[in-house]
Amino acid sequence: MPMTPTAKAQLQIHFCVLLWGFTAILGKMISLPALPLVWWRMLLVVVALALLPRVWRGLRAMSPRLVLAYSGIGALVALHWLTFYGAIKLANASVAATCIALAPAFTSVVEPWLAKRPFSPRELAFGLAVLPGVAMVVGGVPDTMRTGVAVGAVSALLVALFGSLNKRLVDHGDPLTVTGVELGAGTLLLTVLAPLMPFVFPSFAGDLLVLPGLQDGALLLVLALLCTLLPFVLSLVALRYLSAYSVQLVTNLEPIYAILLAMVLLGEQHELTPLFYLGVAIILIAVFIHPLLGRKKPRENVQHPEVLGTSEAKGMVD
Repeated sequence: MPMTPTAKAQLQIHFCVLLWGFTAILGKMISLPALPLVWWRMLLVVVALALLPRVWRGLRAMSPRLVLAYSGIGALVALHWLTFYGAIKLANASVAATCIALAPAFTSVVEPWLAKRPFSPRELAFGLAVLPGVAMVVGGVPDTMRTGVAVGAVSALLVALFGSLNKRLVDHGDPLTVTGVELGAGTLLLTVLAPLMPFVFPSFAGDLLVLPGLQDGALLLVLALLCTLLPFVLSLVALRYLSAYSVQLVTNLEPIYAILLAMVLLGEQHELTPLFYLGVAIILIAVFIHPLLGRKKPRENVQHPEVLGTSEAKGMVD
């Protein structure tokens, strides 16, 4: 019996989420500091996108003002990735993935402000519901990792900011072109920040002009092409057949995949206490309940796939 397009799309989204879960693992395995790691990842994706005629056609169709707006969002994307991988280096992959799960809670506060609409009591309650989990996560990590928790929380806030801004501009550009513009602008920002980073945040700093070693180079290619571009393209196809609600439920699995992969591949469960995992459970329960309470239309289309190309927090499609 042939597989229906919807069933095939569900499998594609699950595969995409699994690949996204690997981004945290690769961030830990790559020996580069956060800044050159993110710079090379963004540069490789931009170069790959620049080879697609569709991207250039979309760019020619954009007004200069729109290019500037997406470039500003791209700056936030670059800072999000920088802090995400910084959190991995300062703590570990499990901590960074857990912090990114806070993005929907931040969005519940940030998006009404950016969209200039009243705050929803339900969304405010959701934001408050994750706080006990956050407290347990902080209490369940060694003191040496707590800076990583703080940096990871900043990364989640940046997801809320650029995700909400992307939604406002969703209908104004081709998703692949938007991703190319945002990541291109982000690459330029990191290039400018590189000389300042040793003085601002030394633990993130690294030389951009030094070619990565063979192992790091291979892992960067996997990160950029197999864990960024491939799932993005697959998700563009799958989103044609799925509702925003169903996609959000699947993409909320990303931190779970990342934490399980970190246990199996990196043995991170030995670095963390049961209190940490209890906090993770509380946060994830709140994240899964949120779309259930706020469901509007069972077949509502996903309207902003470009967020899937630029974020480690893919539950931003509600």
